Amino acid sequence: MPKVKTKKNRPHETIAKQGILFNKDFGQHILKNPLITQAMVEKAAIRPSDTVLEIGPGTGNMTVKLLEKAAKVIACEIDPRLVAELQKRVLGTSYQPKLQIVLGDVIKGELPFFNVCVANIPYQISSPLVFKLLLHRPFFRCAILMFQREFAQRLVAKPGDKLFCRLSINAQLLARVDLIMKVGKNNFRPPPKVESNVVRIEPRNPAPAINYKEWDALTRIAFTRKNKTLGSAFKQSTILTLLENNFRTYCSLTNKDIPADFNMKLKIEEILNSTGALDWRARTMDIDDFQKLLDAFNSQGIHFA
Repeated sequence: MPKVKTKKNRPHETIAKQGILFNKDFGQHILKNPLITQAMVEKAAIRPSDTVLEIGPGTGNMTVKLLEKAAKVIACEIDPRLVAELQKRVLGTSYQPKLQIVLGDVIKGELPFFNVCVANIPYQISSPLVFKLLLHRPFFRCAILMFQREFAQRLVAKPGDKLFCRLSINAQLLARVDLIMKVGKNNFRPPPKVESNVVRIEPRNPAPAINYKEWDALTRIAFTRKNKTLGSAFKQSTILTLLENNFRTYCSLTNKDIPADFNMKLKIEEILNSTGALDWRARTMDIDDFQKLLDAFNSQGIHFA
């Protein structure tokens, strides 16, 4: 007799039968390949005592794998329909007391304490989530995250690379970032329009001794025209006005006199010349270059935030 194939009842198929359609506005592309799910969990090197943060658990395929390894899993989900399904999935099992579900927008809320983050995140929140994680305290050990491929490549790009940008320099200031796995679009349901990569992010602990708000504002100015020289970038009237206002505030707070003939444009040119940075371009500058530049501005009372 011919072999009869038995149809496997997959969790996301069950949910579809119940009339729950995945919402692309929430970036709901469920990872359906169990081998990739397992690989992501293994790359996280979860310890039995760990609390794991998962963002966008969806139908819970990865959540169950995390619950097998960790002491506790905190799953943040914005869709109440999927929260209900996730609760049903662990109801009455040994996993139920280990799972905490947080309903809401993870970007707007406060992050809980966690040791490791593992997630197939909605791609539209990639950038704000990365920096929300990296600025979170206390430090976590590592994050294993799925991103759109180009975003992942920007995270690891080096000075001079085509994709090197403000995202690259800011992320690499705060963390070590590595590409660890390519994931094709057909591994998701429904398939997204882009290819993906899994990235490992390990925060630098202790954090660099730097005012991150100032750093972020400086890189924002420099990368506005990343192929132009810094001399050109700092000539913009809006930038000059901002920095002069900051300078006057700084002088007021520190009881310093401002010369009657003070000219912010000439002051900036003087600083750029003294550091040799007048002809630098953001696309080729590394972390040490930006640190040198920020120190030079700050030493002359010019602040960016």
